[in-house]
Amino acid sequence: MEQFIYPLHQNIGAPSVPIVDVGDEVRRGQMIADEPIGKLGCPIHTSVSGRVTSVTPDTIAIEAADVPETMTDVAYEKLAPAAPLAMIRAAGLVGLGGAGFPVAVKYAKPLGPTGTVIMNAAECEPVLSHNIEALELHPKKALRGLAIAMDLAGTTHGIIAIKGIHTKAIAALESALAGNLPGMTGKEITIHKLKNIYPVGEERAIVRECLGTLLAVTDLPSAAGAIVSNVETLTRIHEAVDLGKPLIDKDLTVAGKLAQHMGEILTYHDVPIGRSVDAMLALAGGTMAADSYGELLMGGPFTGHRTTPSAPIVKTTGGILVTECFPKAPAKLGLLVCACSASEARMKEFAASLGSDVVGIEYCKQALPVKAARKCLNPGICPGQVAKILALKKAGAEAVLIGNCTDCTNTVMTCAPALGLPVYHVTDQALRAVNQKLIRKIHSI
Repeated sequence: MEQFIYPLHQNIGAPSVPIVDVGDEVRRGQMIADEPIGKLGCPIHTSVSGRVTSVTPDTIAIEAADVPETMTDVAYEKLAPAAPLAMIRAAGLVGLGGAGFPVAVKYAKPLGPTGTVIMNAAECEPVLSHNIEALELHPKKALRGLAIAMDLAGTTHGIIAIKGIHTKAIAALESALAGNLPGMTGKEITIHKLKNIYPVGEERAIVRECLGTLLAVTDLPSAAGAIVSNVETLTRIHEAVDLGKPLIDKDLTVAGKLAQHMGEILTYHDVPIGRSVDAMLALAGGTMAADSYGELLMGGPFTGHRTTPSAPIVKTTGGILVTECFPKAPAKLGLLVCACSASEARMKEFAASLGSDVVGIEYCKQALPVKAARKCLNPGICPGQVAKILALKKAGAEAVLIGNCTDCTNTVMTCAPALGLPVYHVTDQALRAVNQKLIRKIHSI
């Protein structure tokens, strides 16, 4: 029997409220936790049929038998027919490319005829590749979701923002758009090719590149008359509205030091939410011994967080990465923190794994404080970091750990080595595990 765990807090907003008890028999697609009354939140549905074994203030556990690797053809309890926005809300759909903002709230206020809905197909993080593969295999699903999203937004203008390097996906989209797709009559959809840089998929960078508007750090895309949703979010919008399917399955990438697929990048579609990291890794060929890899990351190399084998896949999980072992770095390390990448806490965690003491911390000059976090003034376009590197050198750093964007890293590499400071990047161990080029001096394509 496989156990599935459903955290009650999987999105921006308040935790969901359990509506099942221990011992209840539940069916795949059945709601097990409702959205909190009067608060921002979403319902949660079980991805498997089985028996509830635990209900706590934080999680619901369900025991299920004979669960397949993917759930594409497995039946589910359908949502009651309703208006599209109501079905999206009932499905518990959150943004699947970031922090998990409830989709129904994002589309509750129409943009109007001058607005634009942007499909974020940048697949911004390195290694992660499930969104691009989905477009290559089934572009019509995401395009149908885009059409529904445009109707909700009250506009006929749509843009697909995708890196120009993804030629196969672009060709699949162009072919699909040339056909007679449902709901596309009267709609104008264009493809905007992005540079291969990080973080070109950040929503303010997407708006800047597609619409020519640089938003303030406190602005949402709506300030530029836009709504941005990623590929999988739009696909799940189609499923909720057209198929009555709640958000119970997830696409993700599994990669790295896998025992049977060493260094490979594997993509999975319709993985049941709630499955443990360990169970997912077992399906992907298993990991090496615990001392043969560095860490388990949930998410991408830039913004992922360290996880454990027992942790569950949640609505916002995009990847599970098994990284290379950590090298031994110099004893004194300086941190240069970027708003587009790992937080200060995550960088300290990384530094500890390198065996270093942190002697200085500097923030990228464009990393502006916004509430409890930081946002980049102009994501992916860096004015230079020489002063920050000099400050770390003065603090006694013998090397620097960075997490910076492509352009920012380029500027670091023009000065740090000249000052005798080796450079480490928070993506290093994940990229080494899949034999990809490290983030250092890079020329965008």
